[in-house]
Parts: sequence; C-alpha cells; structure tokens
Amino acid sequence: MNEEIRFAAMLMDTWSDLQSPSVLWQLGALVGCLLLAWLIERAMLERVARRSDAETAAQRFGRSGLRRVLFPLSALIFVFAARAVLGKYQSVHLLNLAVPLLTSFAAIRFVVFTVRQGIGRSSWLGSFERVFASLAWAVVALHILGWLPEVIDALESVSFKIGSQKLSLWTLLQGVGMVMFTLLIALWAAGALERRLSGAAGLDDSMRLVLMRVAKALLIVVAVLIALPMVGIDLTTLSVFGGALGVGLGFGLQKIAANYVSGFIILLDHSLRIGNLISVGAERGVVTQINTRYTVLRAASGIESLVPNETLIGSVVQNETYSDTRIVVPINIQVSYATDLERAMQILVEAAKTHERVIAEPEPKAFVVAFGESGVDLRLAVWIADPQEGTLGVISHINLEVWKRFRAEGIEIPYPQREVRVVRGEAALAQAVAAAAAED
Repeated sequence: MNEEIRFAAMLMDTWSDLQSPSVLWQLGALVGCLLLAWLIERAMLERVARRSDAETAAQRFGRSGLRRVLFPLSALIFVFAARAVLGKYQSVHLLNLAVPLLTSFAAIRFVVFTVRQGIGRSSWLGSFERVFASLAWAVVALHILGWLPEVIDALESVSFKIGSQKLSLWTLLQGVGMVMFTLLIALWAAGALERRLSGAAGLDDSMRLVLMRVAKALLIVVAVLIALPMVGIDLTTLSVFGGALGVGLGFGLQKIAANYVSGFIILLDHSLRIGNLISVGAERGVVTQINTRYTVLRAASGIESLVPNETLIGSVVQNETYSDTRIVVPINIQVSYATDLERAMQILVEAAKTHERVIAEPEPKAFVVAFGESGVDLRLAVWIADPQEGTLGVISHINLEVWKRFRAEGIEIPYPQREVRVVRGEAALAQAVAAAAAED
C-alpha cells in the first residue's frame, strides 16, 4: 500500500512538472541519456564482436546477456547523473519516474534471456523473447504509471460469447500471456531434459531424438491445458473448434500428418540414420537430418534434397550403408580382340590397388563381360568402405592409371568400327570397274 502511495505521489509530482517550462530541461537530459546509452551500446558490441571467434560458452552467454541490459543500464547511470546535477536547480520528478522504468526494463530483458538460454537455440526464440519481454515491460510500465486499472477496465468492456461462456478482451490477453509464460517454462524443462538425454550413455541417437521430440510435444500440450483454465477459460467451450480442427486434419492435412507419423516410425525402427548413403527414386545422397516432416539428403554435388518421410516409408529405399558400409564400384573398360586378355585383367587389378580408398578385402577382381562389336568388354570390381565420400574420384584415378599402363604395354582401347563386305560376284565387279574406267 505504501508503495502504491509513493508511486501515486511520484505521478502527481511528474504531472506538475509537465505544466512547467522547466520540464524541457528534464526532457532534454532524458533524451541525451538515451542517446549516449545507445552510442555506448553500439561501440561496446562492435568491440566485443571482434573477439567472439574463439570465445567459450560462458563468454558467449556473458556477451549476449550484456547486449540485453547494456542500453537500459547505461541509460540508468546517465539518468542518475543528470538527476544529481539538475536536482540542485529544479525538481526532477520526470527523471525519478524514468529510474524504475529503466530498471524494470533491464531486469525483465535479462530474466527472459536467461530463461531462453535454458531452452536452447532456435531461430524463432529470438522473436519470442523480444515479444514476451516487451509485453511484460509494458504491463510493468502501466503499473508504475498507474494506468493499468483503467486499461484493464477498457479491455474488459469489450466482451463476446462463445457458447455459454462470456469472454472479454482482457481475458483473452490474460490467456495469451499465461500461455506464453507456461510455454517458456515447458520449453525450459524440455531443454533441461534434452541436455540430460544428450549426456546419457548407451542411448541410440534416433531413440534420443524421438524421446526429446515426444517430451517437448507433451510439455507444450500440458502447458496450454494448464494455462487456459488459470485465467478462467473453460476448455469445454473449445470442443467445437477441436472437432472442426480434427476434421480439417483428417481431410486437408492428412499428408502432413502422414509425414509426421512416418518421421517417428523412421526414428523408432532405425531404418535410416544420420550419415547413411541412400537412394530413393531419382535422389541419392547422405542423410544429414531426419526431421518430423522430411529427411534431408545431401548429394555429392552439394545439392540438398528434402524428401517427405511418407515417401521413405512407402517406397523402396536403397541404403548403401545400412548394415555394412562396404560397396562395390564397377568400372567398365573395352580392349581390342588382339589383346592378351589375361595380361589386361592383371593390369586392371594392379591399377585398382594403387588407390588408397580401395580396400584389400574383398580384393579387386577383373571379369570378361561380353564380346562387343568393337572389342572385348572387361569389368573391374573394386570395393570401398566410405561410399558417402563419392565414387567419381576412385573411378577417375583407376581409369587414368589403366590408360597409362595400357599405353606402356601397347594394349589398344579400340574405336567404334564396322566391317563392310561386298557380296556381288567378281565378274560383275570387274565389269562395273571397266565401265567406270571407260566413262572416265
């Protein structure tokens, strides 16, 4: 009660100052304090950013926390100094009012930032942090200024009915604020659980990912179910909307739901893991991410493909590193019919052993595949243990080595050729030649 009386007196004194021309000195001092604080914030952050390359987690936390509170704390220090100077010559009630506003602003931003650090890193959390901190500070500022009861009355005057329950704009805003608050707590608990699971020994990565996602989803649902009744919103009034949402999910969002279910199945049955080299349809690449809706494949060219999880469940997937990372790489080479085939096959095997990625077991082997139109088709089969690194480099190195050794030993790699035979008789051919000579 004494605190409210003190704030009321401060507001009355500030209002009396606003009626006096001397308030311009306070306004100028306040604007100058805010400008100096902004310049200090920019200079300090630029200086810290130059040292952020090799910083530890604690240093990164300190730098990020400093960025949140540097502006309000710097402004607060300058306001204290300006109040001490101007207080000798005139009243400084406006600057007195700025002190609790800046203090609450710094405290709220730092507290929300600390809670966010416990949740983890995400692209949307930055915007969520700013919105929640701004809303919390707005409520505190209205309370300090004494305008909060009037604002609440104005919001409660705007009301409407949903079913049998009457809701006001203030109730809805309370629900939004409470949901945001409980979501922060739920996400913080999910972040703590994620850190515990990350440090758990003997737990499979896929199972860890499933547990983290299921736990986060359950915590969010529980947070919403707790927050809405706390502000007087009856959850039974939302049953109609829940039924409509269920129908919409059943018809319009069935593909998305199928992808989410398929994502959990993939994570649970361990059919795909991060780092597997797979082929599905026309796509081939290394699995870099398994999300709840899609899986990311990175091809050897660097192009990333987003494959819906439903496609991975309902199609034939070639997993080249499912149980064994060793795969065979076939290399086809053609030699002329005059070639010593046994020597050519020996050269192929020797050339394959010169590459460091070709493993010794199974050993490289050469085969006679077919007798072609231009030469004999040979095939070299080599085994590698790291298919995710690509096969083009291995094939290129072996082909180059084979070409050098074939040239050194005179083994011919034939050009495409055709043999044409004349089937007419010799007498007819002689007559045709004589006729052509006579014409000439």
